[in-house]
Amino acid sequence: MTALFARELRAQQRLYWRSREAAFFTFLMPLIFLLLLGSVYGDDDIDGIKGSTYLLAGLIGYGVVATAFAGLAISIVLRRESGVLKRVRGTPLPTWIYLTAVIVSTLVVLALETVVLIAIGQALGAGRPASPFGLAIAVLVGAVVFAALGLALSGIVRSDEGSSAVVNAIYLPLVFISGVFFSVNALPAFLQAIADVSPLTYLLDLVRDLYIDGGNPSLTDLAVLAAWGVAGVLVALRVFRWEPSEV
Repeated sequence: MTALFARELRAQQRLYWRSREAAFFTFLMPLIFLLLLGSVYGDDDIDGIKGSTYLLAGLIGYGVVATAFAGLAISIVLRRESGVLKRVRGTPLPTWIYLTAVIVSTLVVLALETVVLIAIGQALGAGRPASPFGLAIAVLVGAVVFAALGLALSGIVRSDEGSSAVVNAIYLPLVFISGVFFSVNALPAFLQAIADVSPLTYLLDLVRDLYIDGGNPSLTDLAVLAAWGVAGVLVALRVFRWEPSEV
């Protein structure tokens, strides 16, 4: 089983990097945002935090959502509707190994992306993580939570044509509302109310706390993320499909 999983994981990595669109929007886009925005107002203060540090922590969270939620959901829908998942289910490869390899491949991409983001942040004067281990755990927790939500959403989206539109309509507004680029305190009250229930808000709080202050993670942030993760798993178990919608 270990050799089978390793082989499938290598295959998933090749598929990811061969898809230039996926690699650009999920891997390169956060790096580009950090380079551009960090160069413009990296020396400013945002909520009492140096701009480059605030942006770096925010874009680590952005990378989690773009890769583990949006990228995963879209790719699963495309594979399902093109019949790939149906064919996989008809092979000797256990479905749990296939899905696990897909998710772990996503984690590998995210880990590399986080390392590159931190390296760019260093060049922009963001400073080093106060708790590297805690930050790694926060990114892992966020990735698992948003992967569960991505799998859940993939079962709800009915067509490959609409997958990008539906996913982008959900995650792009949350990126701005949850405080990736600026403080949520500057938002109108109704948008702050949305931010208060967004899982990305709590992931960003967790990442910023661990990156800047270190110490113990917030139990509130972890509890909210865990609740979203459990909800994602429960919905995914109910709605995830291997067959195309027309079948």
